[in-house]
Formats: sequence, C-alpha cells, structure tokens
Amino acid sequence: MADAETHDEDTNRSEMVEDANGLEIPSELPILPLRGMVVYPNTAAPLLIGQPRSISLVDDIVSQERLLGLFASHDPDLETPAPDQIYQIGTLAVVHRLFRAPDGTIRLLVQGLRRIQIVEYLNTEPYLTAAINEMPEDAEDTIEVEALMRNIGEQFQHLSELVPNLPSELITTALEIEDPVQLVYLVASYLRIDLDEAQQLLELDNASEKLHRLMTLLGKELELLELGQKIRDDAQTEIEKVQREFFLREQLKAIQRELGEADETQMEVEEFRRKIDEMAMAEEAEREARRELDRLSKLPTAAAEYGVIRTYLDWLTNVPWGQTTEDKLDIGHARTVLDEDHYGLDDIKERILEFLAVRKLRTERADELSEDQPEDVDVIRREREGVILCFVGPPGVGKTSLGTSIARAMGRKFIRMSLGGVRDEAEIRGHRRTYIGAMPGRIVQALRRVGTINPVIMLDEIDKLGMDFRGDPASALLEVLDPEQNFEFRDHYLDVPVDLSQVFFITTANTLDTIPSPLRDRMEIIRLYGYTESEKIAIAQQYLVPRQLKENGLRSGELAFADDALKQIIQYHTREAGVRNLEREIGAVCRKVVTRIAQGLTDHVEVSVALVDELLGKPKYHYLTEVEDRTNLPGVATGLAWTPVGGDVMFVEATRMPGSKGFILTGQLGEVMQESARAALSYIRAHTDDLMIAEDWFKSTDIHLHVPAGAQPKDGPSAGITMVTALASLLTQRPVRSNVAMTGEVTLRGQVLPIGGVKEKVLAAHRFGIDTVLLPQRNEKDLDDIPAEIREQMQFVLVNRVEQVLEAALDSSDSEPLPIAGVAATYTEE
Repeated sequence: MADAETHDEDTNRSEMVEDANGLEIPSELPILPLRGMVVYPNTAAPLLIGQPRSISLVDDIVSQERLLGLFASHDPDLETPAPDQIYQIGTLAVVHRLFRAPDGTIRLLVQGLRRIQIVEYLNTEPYLTAAINEMPEDAEDTIEVEALMRNIGEQFQHLSELVPNLPSELITTALEIEDPVQLVYLVASYLRIDLDEAQQLLELDNASEKLHRLMTLLGKELELLELGQKIRDDAQTEIEKVQREFFLREQLKAIQRELGEADETQMEVEEFRRKIDEMAMAEEAEREARRELDRLSKLPTAAAEYGVIRTYLDWLTNVPWGQTTEDKLDIGHARTVLDEDHYGLDDIKERILEFLAVRKLRTERADELSEDQPEDVDVIRREREGVILCFVGPPGVGKTSLGTSIARAMGRKFIRMSLGGVRDEAEIRGHRRTYIGAMPGRIVQALRRVGTINPVIMLDEIDKLGMDFRGDPASALLEVLDPEQNFEFRDHYLDVPVDLSQVFFITTANTLDTIPSPLRDRMEIIRLYGYTESEKIAIAQQYLVPRQLKENGLRSGELAFADDALKQIIQYHTREAGVRNLEREIGAVCRKVVTRIAQGLTDHVEVSVALVDELLGKPKYHYLTEVEDRTNLPGVATGLAWTPVGGDVMFVEATRMPGSKGFILTGQLGEVMQESARAALSYIRAHTDDLMIAEDWFKSTDIHLHVPAGAQPKDGPSAGITMVTALASLLTQRPVRSNVAMTGEVTLRGQVLPIGGVKEKVLAAHRFGIDTVLLPQRNEKDLDDIPAEIREQMQFVLVNRVEQVLEAALDSSDSEPLPIAGVAATYTEE
C-alpha cells in the first residue's frame, strides 16, 4: 500500500481553506512521501495512509500541532521511497480530520499551507524527518497577470461545463480569487495533469510563469475534453440513427402485415425457396440448402450471420444443378469445325471424333433400352463420361485455341482457367465458410459463369502450378481430374458434392517434367509437335494472314503474301516451333502496308521476298550459313537438343592447349551432361590407336569443352555422341561435315543408346537446313512420327557404335577412314 494516496476526490476541498497568515513554521518537520500526486498550498486533499512508517508518523503528530511536510515521490510505484527518491520542494500541511478504518488504514483530510524546501534529512527511522525552509511566493500585480487570471477563469468556467461533477461554488470561488498564486493552485488541483507537470507548477517562483504554464495545461485539457465530447456525440448520433432505422423497419413490417404484403426479407427467403424447388439438386445439396434457408428465415437482417448464410445460399442456388447443353454428335460436322479452325493436328482431331462416336453410341443404346431394360439404362448413365486430355507441346502450336474449337464442335460452353503461378490450394477447392470473405474455388466459379454442368473447361499452363505454405494446388487437382472421384467433388465452401463427371477437362503444358506423376497419370497425354516449313506456310495463308488483315482494317484485295515471302519470314525472321512469332511478323508487315495505303502511296501490295527485307529489315537469323561458319574448323560438332519450346540446334566446341591433363567444362552444363563429357573424353583416350592419335598426347595437354549460349542451363545425356565427335575432330584435325547433326547417348564402351524428342530435334535440324541426321538405331521407330515431306528431304543415319558416328560425321577427304565396328544403317522411306 502507498505511503499516502488520494482517497475521496469528491470531498469539498474549498471549505477547509484557512488563513495561515502569522503561522509559525517549525524548522524541523516529519516528511510524508506522496505517491502520484502533489498537494498545493491553500488547497485541501484526502489521503489514504497504509504503510507502517506513515502510520507511525501520523500517530506522533496528531497529539501535537498536526503539521507535516508533503513531498511527491519521483516513482509512484515505490512504496517506501528513500530520501534521494523524493522531490526537494513540497508543501507544509496541517491535518484537519482523521479516520481509522477497520482494516488498519488511516484516512486523512489535509490542507496545504505554505511552500517549503528540504534543507537536509535528519532521520529516516521510524519515519523521515528533515530540516526545512519556507519558500515565499510573491503575487505580482500587473496588467498581464490580471489578463492571465481572467483568461484562466474563463477557461476554468468552460471546463466546468464539460465536467459536470465540478461544484458551481468552486467556479464562483475561482472567479472571486484575487491572489494569482492561489488561483493557480486551486485550478491545478482539479486538473488531470502528470506528476512531473504538477511538480513543475509548484516549483516555479514567478506568478506570471505559473499562470502561463497553467494556461497551457488548461488548454490541453480542454482540447481533450472537447474531443471526447465530440466522439460521444457522434456515437450517440449513430446509435440514435440505428435505433430510428430499427423502429421504422418494425413499423414498416407492421404496415405490410396489415396490408397482407410480405416484407423484403420474406420475399428473399421465398425466392431462395423457389429456386431450390425448381433445381435438380443432389439430395445432400438440397437438404443443406433447406436447412440454411430455415436458419436465414429466423434471423434478423442486422445479424452478422445473416449475410454469411445469404451469400452461401446465393452460391449454392447458382450452381447449374442438372443444367446441360445437348451435345452435337454429328461426326461430320465436328470434323468440319476442327478442320476450319486448325491445320493438321490429326491425332487430336481423331481423339475428339472418337469421344463423340463413343458418346453417340452410348446415347443410342440408352434410347433403345429405355423401355425394356430401364436398369441397364441407369448403368449406362452412371458410367463415367468425363474426359481429361493434356496437350503438351511448345508455345505457339495451338494448344489453347484447340479448346475453343473442341467446344464449338461439340456444341458445349467453353471456359478457360489459367493456372500459371497459382500457389494456394483454396484456389481449386475454395475457402471454408468460417473465414471472412470466403468463396468457392475456381472450378465451382467456372460452372456458375457458364451456367451448365457439362462445359469444356481448359486448365491452361498446368505445368506452371506453384506450391507454398498455403498448400499444393496440384494435389487438389487429383480429385478434380480423376473420373473415378470427380462425380462427387466437394468444394470447401459449398461442402456438398458437385458432379464434375460430365465436364470435358482439357489441360495444356509445355513440359511434363514439372507435373507430379500422380496428376500426370490421371490425364491422357497428347503431344503437339512443331510445324514444318510447308505447314507454317499453309497455316499462314489459311489462318494468320486473313486474321491480321481483319485486325489491321485491310480488305482481302489490298494485301497478299506470296509463298516465297512467307518462307523468307519463316527462315530469316523467326526461329520457333509454333507460329506465334510468325503471326507477329505478318502483323508488322500489315501495319507498314496500312501506313502506305493511308498516305495514298498505293492501294494494293503484293508482298515479295524483296519487300519482306525492305519492310522487316535485316534478317534476324541465318540458319545454314551459321552451321557452316561454326563447323568449318576442327573441334566443333552440331548436336540436337529438346527444349520445352521445341527442338533446337546446339553446337559443341572443343579446343586444346598446353597443360597437364586438365579437362574444363563450360556453358552452364548440368551434372548429367558433365558426366557425358567425361565419358566422351574417356572413350577418346581409350581408343587413341583407332583414332591414330599419339598415346601420350594427354600428358601435356589441357582440353576445354564448351557449349555456347552459356546463359541457358543445359542438361541431359543426348549430347554424348556430339561431344565424342567434337573431341575426335579436334584431336584428328578433321572438321565435322556442316550438313550433319546428331543426337544420342554414349557409353564408355562406345555404344550409342536411344534418346527422346526425336521429332522435335529433326524438325529443328530441318529448320536449320541440315539434311543429314545421325540417330541411335533403336530410335528408328520414332521416324514414323516425322512428316513424310521431311523424311523425303532428309537422310537419317542409324548408328549403334561411336565408330559409325565418326565415320559419318567427320570429313575424311584428307585422312584415312576410321575402322568401323559394323556398318551404319541408312533409313530410307518405303
């Protein structure tokens, strides 16, 4: 308990003021430390005494003159402060009333008399005593002091209006006081001010300074009180507004009941009930909808739960339960639509036609058995209907646009969802209703937007799904894309089964490597390869040029492209597996022609090879000349690589320098590719005799193997024979034929193992003007996937051994032929 603290703030302090003139002040006084308060001269204050030291002090002074010194403690939390923890300036006070409580505490009513200062402490036990000096305070009599007193009186009067519990007699007393110091102490004793500020006000010697300081404190207190009053008024106004609206709504309801009309809430409930009755909801969904509707009808509109339930019912009743579009099962019509929109892509077109054929047959069987064997009809209809296709291929080959064509051919609604960068599982499954702002996942949202339960949904860029602490979206898709499970897909928000078995899901990806194997297993993979040069020309003439003419406001007769001009654009201004950049270059030509027509320089343009170079500038790529320039020196071999954006040509360079058996690999090669390079070097060192290389060449030589385009990571084993060829070319000083490219994995024993991505690699070689490709013998079956026109223009050398590779790749015009273990086979078109 404190040494001394305030006890009763409502005590009428003004009645205890006495005239202390002529009072004889003793030189020694008992000192009572105060916690969190300052008692001023000429003011009265209640105190609560509980510490044994303070009780002993009170017991000693009550039988004498009842005088004591009241000094504030620096730290209000200290119960028994030491002399150095007490302010040096305080107030001489007299005890007027004393009351001993049953709990052992003493309640005092004291009156401040004079301002005093501690000279030195005399005793600390049983309580503090000290020698003191009086600090007289002279009241100034100037115009400034009078003005300050009047201003303080007005402010104090305004304060009383904001603090109702201040007695009116106090205001009257304050206005009648003529002593400025007494006015300061009277007003300050009723203000809420910090201990430090209250002590500072006591310690100031000049009356003018005290008045100025009090005005500052009084102004601050008034600002706080006025702001608090404004906040209370605003809150009261808002409460009255809400109450008024509530009463008005209740009156409106009463009037509507008298008129026999339903209120807005009842109308909303009835609208939801009508929707539920009309929809072919699943049993569990209907039961949940009616349960939530009953809860909604019993809640007031102002309830927090009302909006949550209403939003839930709005979503639940907007899912297209049982609403389907009738499939167009005309196979001929579907083939026509697919051919109109896309050139080639025969595998995909055949798969769509197969799906329609199966659907047509099942429908006819169900119609035949509908009367005689209804149980068999139910079995047929319960069989899974969903199809999940995954189009995998480089950019620009038409994966995304295929979805629109499939939906048009089948007569279904189409919606596309991009999954690139999606990291939150709730994007697929939705959020639980306990969260603020919760909503269903993208699948349910897509069904709501299209308005049918059997649309074509394209999940674009599925290979670019992310994963973080919020979950794994790819795992959430396992249920969505599984025909054995998705007939009762359960969204976290709706929490009722939704039938996705009739949805035709199509996914697209550039690569399968980043798709988890369980998800990949649920999809039917269809690969889209890059286009050949002739296919690109046909696509440009049939699709790209007409579209660009329309987008740039040109008529068909104002601009035409010759096939040679399109070939020029393909060969020297684009390098891609698809046709996206080709369309951009065609659009650039169209815009430049539009500019000429708008200027009146011409009204018809036939785009030729020369005009392409004039409009598009210098060629960006040089295919065959690039290969010839790079391979004219020994030590450079041309390889073929597979990338997510299609096949590409890759050069492997080797050079030697004086050293000591060093082998340097550069070009940002992966671990597998580095191992292939070491295997290639080991093969060369083990067959120096066959290659007619000095046996000790490696003792004083360092080899540097480099794969250009160092900013692009590279990995995989298919560059093995290319590395062997580059090293053999360097050490035998026989250049590699510029028209030859190769791909295949090499072993330490010199065997050539099969690789993947043959079609993409061959198309890349064809784009570069290479006419001879070395492939592993076991990849012969993959040549059937290559378009017939490419097979006719190119020669494929099928090899089993490295010796066969070197025989076919190295220029042997100036050297002896290498010993060959077996003869390389040449693929010929039957």
